[in-house]
Amino acid sequence: MASEEGWVGIADVAAHLSVGKDSIYRWVDSKDFPAHKVGRLLRFRLSEVDDWVKAGGGNRPKTHQGRRTTLAQSPNNE
Repeated sequence: MASEEGWVGIADVAAHLSVGKDSIYRWVDSKDFPAHKVGRLLRFRLSEVDDWVKAGGGNRPKTHQGRRTTLAQSPNNE
């Protein structure tokens, strides 16, 4: 029987990526970083974090509240 991957906290993810916890919080807020809310806590699966990194997640354009930001085209700029 294969063991299921466990959940880790923000300190573990920061150590895994060799970045500060502030960077993780910022990525969760602005770059669609793979996090799961459990009550007030954020929990992560390292496999999802690794997939995000491999997909270029840190290089993606900034988002706001989980949505990609785009420039609105004005009616005169068709």
